[in-house]
Amino acid sequence: MNKIYAGIDVGSDTIKIVVSELVNEDFHVLAAVSKPSKGIVKGQISDTKPAVQSIKSALVDIKEMLGFPLKKIIACVPTKGCKMTILEGSVDVLNTECITGEDISRVLKDALIGKINSEEELVTAIPISFTVDEEENIKDPKGMKGETLETKVVVSTVAKEPLYRILEVLKLAGLEVADIAFGTIGDYYEVKTKALDKKVGAIINIGQTSTDISIFNKGIMIKHTNLNIGSHHIDKDLQYIFHMNKEDSIRLKEEFAVAKESLADDNDEVEVEVTEDKKKKNKRFSQRKIAKVAEARLTEILKLSKEKIKNLTNRDIRYIIITGGVSEMSGFLNLAEEVLGNDVSICNIKTIGIRHNKYSSVNGLIKYFYEKLKLRDKEYNVVNEDDVNVLLSTGKKEVNHDNILNKVFGHFFDN
Repeated sequence: MNKIYAGIDVGSDTIKIVVSELVNEDFHVLAAVSKPSKGIVKGQISDTKPAVQSIKSALVDIKEMLGFPLKKIIACVPTKGCKMTILEGSVDVLNTECITGEDISRVLKDALIGKINSEEELVTAIPISFTVDEEENIKDPKGMKGETLETKVVVSTVAKEPLYRILEVLKLAGLEVADIAFGTIGDYYEVKTKALDKKVGAIINIGQTSTDISIFNKGIMIKHTNLNIGSHHIDKDLQYIFHMNKEDSIRLKEEFAVAKESLADDNDEVEVEVTEDKKKKNKRFSQRKIAKVAEARLTEILKLSKEKIKNLTNRDIRYIIITGGVSEMSGFLNLAEEVLGNDVSICNIKTIGIRHNKYSSVNGLIKYFYEKLKLRDKEYNVVNEDDVNVLLSTGKKEVNHDNILNKVFGHFFDN
């Protein structure tokens, strides 16, 4: 059965929304948008009204692409202040001849009930493994025979107030939130492979105003921290050093700069308006000059990230994957290898329609949500019966009526 999922990443710089259809275990993008955001600082809601308007603006574009308004969403939430702990649960199997997704939901619920701090809210509960009677280290026990099902779960929580502000803004924008997860978990699921699921490694997401550093052990986030520095600081450096305006500094960073000065073309120049001695004039800058500034700031971010990884874990890091919009900059991998070593790689989104690393969190979030439902033997769809007629009449996408599910699952335990 084909299913349609939608995710949103409410960032400090942009609102990203992706709507995808699952066909034969592959995701196909139906609509995607990246729009400037307002009222959001370091992933937190600073001003409700402009934040709501930013989301609504993105939803207008999505509606034009789909032919109907998007009403249900899976949302990325910021990791700031997140806490992780391991909890355990145990239940008697309902039918000893066959463990089902319902049994899995029950044992996860048992691990969580009464164990979450009243000042915090649950974000994710990711099973490490299951035990069926005496058989341990099972990843998916569905279909097995047994009397008792046990689990160990990595549970992540955040403070309620900032999380609720994000959820309230989404609600005011007309969206029903089906589930939430950290953007860093989305980043992992975007690059997830069977090989990575056996290793310990790090994911670095260089955002606009901050950088997230997460440690994953066998596909599960176990440690996290962040830096209060991001690609926006390159813009500010260019503005300060060369006396140019904000718009030009962003444009040069995104369209002209390279990450290593040695890879820049000294003969490639761009003309920019600057202000010197309180007078405006046009001035030409070589790519090498711009690259020198970008390399200095990116080197700082990468070195600080390297220190954070060492502080987070003394385990042998087998991979480091970097994502975020700035990782698309030409020469970025060369600089990353110079600072972090040969085990580093850059996220490479191959999905048609979103081939840019700024979409890694939200696109991976959809994959995470699907795997979560699959383990619990649940189904979900953001499309309802009313939308089907629109899809069919416009010819935008053929959808089987049998695939349309109207049931909305409970946020944590049913999902």
